[in-house]
Amino acid sequence: MNSDEAFEGADDIRRAWLAGLAPDPALTVSQWADRHRVLSSRSASEAGPYRTSRTPYMRGIMDALSPRNPVQRVVFMKAAQVGATEAGNNWIGFCIHRAPGPFLAVQPTVELAKRLSQQRIDPLIEESPDLRALVMASRSRDSGNTILGKRFPGGQLLLTGANAAVGLRSMPARWVFLDEVDAYPGDVDGEGDPIALADARTLSFGHRSKTFLASTPTIKGLSRIEREYELSDQQRYHVPCPHCGGLQWLQFERLRWATGRPETARYVCEHCDEPIAERHKTAMMDEANGAEWRPTAAPEVIAAARSGGVIGFHISGLYSPLGWLSWEEIARSWEGAQGNDASLKTLKNTILGETWAEKGEAPDWQRLYERRETWQLGQVQPGALVLTAGADVQRDRIEIDVWGWGRNLQSWLVDHVVLEGDTARPEVWANLSEFLGATWGCAGGGRMGLARLAIDTGDGVTTDAVYAWVRKSGRQQVIAVKGVGGFDRSMPVDGPTYVEVTEGGRKLRRGVQLWKVAGAVFKAEWYRFLRLSAPTEEDLAAGGDWPAGFVHIPRGTTAEWMKQATAEQLVSSKTRAGFQRLEWQQTRERNEALDCRVYARAAAWLMGIDRWDEQRWQGLENQLASETGPKDVPPAGQPNRPAPSTAPKRPATPWMGSRKKWF
Repeated sequence: MNSDEAFEGADDIRRAWLAGLAPDPALTVSQWADRHRVLSSRSASEAGPYRTSRTPYMRGIMDALSPRNPVQRVVFMKAAQVGATEAGNNWIGFCIHRAPGPFLAVQPTVELAKRLSQQRIDPLIEESPDLRALVMASRSRDSGNTILGKRFPGGQLLLTGANAAVGLRSMPARWVFLDEVDAYPGDVDGEGDPIALADARTLSFGHRSKTFLASTPTIKGLSRIEREYELSDQQRYHVPCPHCGGLQWLQFERLRWATGRPETARYVCEHCDEPIAERHKTAMMDEANGAEWRPTAAPEVIAAARSGGVIGFHISGLYSPLGWLSWEEIARSWEGAQGNDASLKTLKNTILGETWAEKGEAPDWQRLYERRETWQLGQVQPGALVLTAGADVQRDRIEIDVWGWGRNLQSWLVDHVVLEGDTARPEVWANLSEFLGATWGCAGGGRMGLARLAIDTGDGVTTDAVYAWVRKSGRQQVIAVKGVGGFDRSMPVDGPTYVEVTEGGRKLRRGVQLWKVAGAVFKAEWYRFLRLSAPTEEDLAAGGDWPAGFVHIPRGTTAEWMKQATAEQLVSSKTRAGFQRLEWQQTRERNEALDCRVYARAAAWLMGIDRWDEQRWQGLENQLASETGPKDVPPAGQPNRPAPSTAPKRPATPWMGSRKKWF
C-alpha cells in the first residue's frame, strides 16, 4: 500500500467517524415525504408525489416520529384506510435516507410482513432515487436486500410478524413500527406479549429510540391500541367551523341526515348548530385555517404521558379526504348495520376507529325457546345449502349438533345426536364412522349429507381415541380441533399443527392435523346472532329478508338444549400484569350445545363460507335442486364418498326426544 492509498483510507475512516457524531437531521418526516416520496401505482390508489396536504392530520403524527422530536412512543388509534401505514412507510424511507439505524417493522403475521415488503416497501425504494441508491437491488449478489431484510449504509430494516418470536428478538432496534397491534397474538411462542418483546429491542438505545404503534381498535377492554391511547395525552384533530370558526373534533353523533336519505348527511357544528356540507372538509382540515391537534385527556394523564415521552392521536373516518370515504357512505353504512351487531362492530372499529363493547350476558333462553319455528328437528330447510357438524366428546357419550348454513351466515339447527357408550371402547367410534354417511331430507326434496365434521380432541383421557378415529377417517370430511381462549388472535381458527400419534406400536410424528379454535370469538358471534330480531310476517311478505347471521331453531328443540346453548357469560378480570382480560365462564354445569355450535362454526369457517360469493351459493342451490346429472356428483354439501350400506340406529336421548331414524 502506498502513502496515497493510506491517506485515502484515513479520510474514509474520518468521514465515517464524523458521520457517526453528526446530530439527527432537523428535517421532519413530513417534509422528507413531500420532497422525496413517490407513490407507486402498484401500492396506491393515487399514484404520484406524496402530498401531506392530502391528509393534513398525518403531519403532526409524522413530525412526532422525527428524530428531533423528544417523544419516544407515538400511538395512533384510527379508522381503516386513513393513511397510517403510508405514514409508517414514510418514516421507514426517512430513516433509511437521513437517520440510518436498525429498524424493526412488525406486522400481525410473517405472511403479512412479506406482503408489506413486496407491495409497499419495494415500491417505496424503487420510486425514490435517493433510497434506490442506498438499498441495492435484490438481484445483486450479497446485496442484503431480501423480502424480510433490507440493508443500507448505517442500518438495516427487518420485517417480521408478531407471531414469530425469533424475528422479535433477533436484533437491537432504534426504530420500531408496530402496525395493526390489535391483531397480534396474546402470547408468541410462549415468550410473552409481542409488543413487550419488540419494546425490549430498543433498550440499548435509551432516549434515542422511538416506537410507533398504529391500529384500528377491536374489543373494549381487550384492545391494545385503546390501552396505549388511554395512557397518552389523547390528542384529537380539531377543525374550524366554516360558519363561526369554532374549533371542534368531529364526532359521529353530530353527523345528521334524514332517515332513509344518507345523501342528505351534514355535520352540525357544536358551537353554532349550523349544518356543514362535506365540500367544506378540505378547507376545514387545512392547518393554514387553524386546524390542529389538541390533547383531550385529563391534566394528570397528560402530565404522566409527557413525562414518559408518550403522545397519542385518534382519527375517525369522518376526516377521510374527499374522494375516499364520504359522509354519505358512513350514513348509509350506519343505516345498513342497524339490528346487526356484527355489522355495527365492524363500523365502529373500521369507520369510527372506536372499540366495540362486547355484550357478555347470555341471551334469555326462554325467549329463544318461545321463538322456535314450526318445522321439525331432522329436516333441512330452504336456504340451508351446506351442512357441518360439531362433536363434543365425553367419557360416556359423543354429542353432535348438525348445522345448515346459507347466505349471509344464516344457520339452521338440523339435528342433535347423542352416541352413547364408553368412548374408550371401539363401538361408539364405529357408530360415529357410520354417522358420517348419514343424510337428511330437504324440505324441497332430495337429501343432503355432511360436508365436514369438527371433533373436539377431548379432555386428555379420550384424546388418543379421538386422534386414532380422526386419522382413520381421513382429512376430507373430519378435522380435529382444540379450543383456545382469548379474543386477541389474528385468526379465529389457526393451524394446522401436527400431532404425534401411536399406531400399531409405532409413533407417527405427523400423525394428525390439529386446528386451534378461538372459542371466545365464535361464542361472541353466536350471542350476537341470537340477539337478532326476526322479521315480521308482513316484512317477509313485502319482500324483506332475515337478518344476516340469524339463527333458526326448530320446534323439536328442548329447553335443556337452549340452556346449554346459552350456558356461558363473558366476564372481565385482571391479569397478573394488571391488564383487563375478558373470558367466558360457565353459568351451569352442561354446555355441550354451545361447544358443538362453536366446532360446527369452525368447520364452516375453514370451508370458507364467510367468503363465498353469490355465484358459489347459487351453484350449490342449483346442484341441490337438480334431480338429474352425472351420477358421480354428490348432493350439495355431501362429500364425495360412498354412503354406508346399512343405516345405523340412533340412540334415544332423554332431553332432546327420540326419533326412530337420523335421516
